[in-house]
Amino acid sequence: MNGVLIIDKPAGLTSHDVVNRVRRILGQRSVGHLGTLDPLATGVLPLVTGSLTRLAQFYTTSQKTYEGVVRFGFATDTYDADGEPSSTAQSVSLQLHQVSDLAARFRGVIEQMPPPFSAKKVHGVPAYKLARKKKAVELKPVRVEIKEFEILSVEGDGASFRARVSSGTYMRSVAHEMGQQLGCGAHLESLRRTAVAEFNISDAHSVQQVQQAAQSGRVEEMFMHPRRLLPDFPAVTADEENVARIHTGRAVNLPDLSHARTVKVFRAQKELIAIATRVAGTLFHPSIVFSSEVRSAARMG
Repeated sequence: MNGVLIIDKPAGLTSHDVVNRVRRILGQRSVGHLGTLDPLATGVLPLVTGSLTRLAQFYTTSQKTYEGVVRFGFATDTYDADGEPSSTAQSVSLQLHQVSDLAARFRGVIEQMPPPFSAKKVHGVPAYKLARKKKAVELKPVRVEIKEFEILSVEGDGASFRARVSSGTYMRSVAHEMGQQLGCGAHLESLRRTAVAEFNISDAHSVQQVQQAAQSGRVEEMFMHPRRLLPDFPAVTADEENVARIHTGRAVNLPDLSHARTVKVFRAQKELIAIATRVAGTLFHPSIVFSSEVRSAARMG
């Protein structure tokens, strides 16, 4: 079973928890994810299965879209609602224009400090493991891009937002820094990821829906159509002669795609068999060949 399955992750589970559940539902080990979501967060979690786990390399820098709520009045040690208060609580009175002006300061390319409770590695150890042991976490700022950051509404001490950001951006850190700049403390109360790359929340299924589909033998209907994957790469359907050449790693001529650098190669309508790179002219070499067999377990993210 080779494919891409979009899960609507519930709050309270880690991304790896979801991977493990789907492994059991599908009855196969080769399942990975295309980017971690915090346990608090919900929404789009793309999973790759079978030989298509090898697609993960194309999604390491994918942009993400989020909706959520920043709660002002106190900070937490994890920068979100799962943590312990790290500042004295105070009452705040927010105005929409005030928070919107503050959000505007974060748009563009910025240097962002990751949260101490994060998966960022410090000398090979995830920062959250050091933070849990009360050890000093020496993280360095990371350059990220916040392409869009809009405050949708303000109610009491909470501000609802929508953001579109580059890979590696922590909305928890944004919330924390907003609280610092207002001098009242803040944390991320809730977060929902609505898109990753070409994957949208409208494509997503709950874990329960996947389990029910598997029990009725319809689970493959929930997988993304392969031709929707990597939309920036043109698609070509290979004839059986070229299919045979590609499966043995040999280059093939694709006359209609001489303008493209990288292409998706299909056998018939739905079987993605390779990602091929142009060598010269119309000659393409299969840089990745997808097997119809599940070879080994893989975890991505």
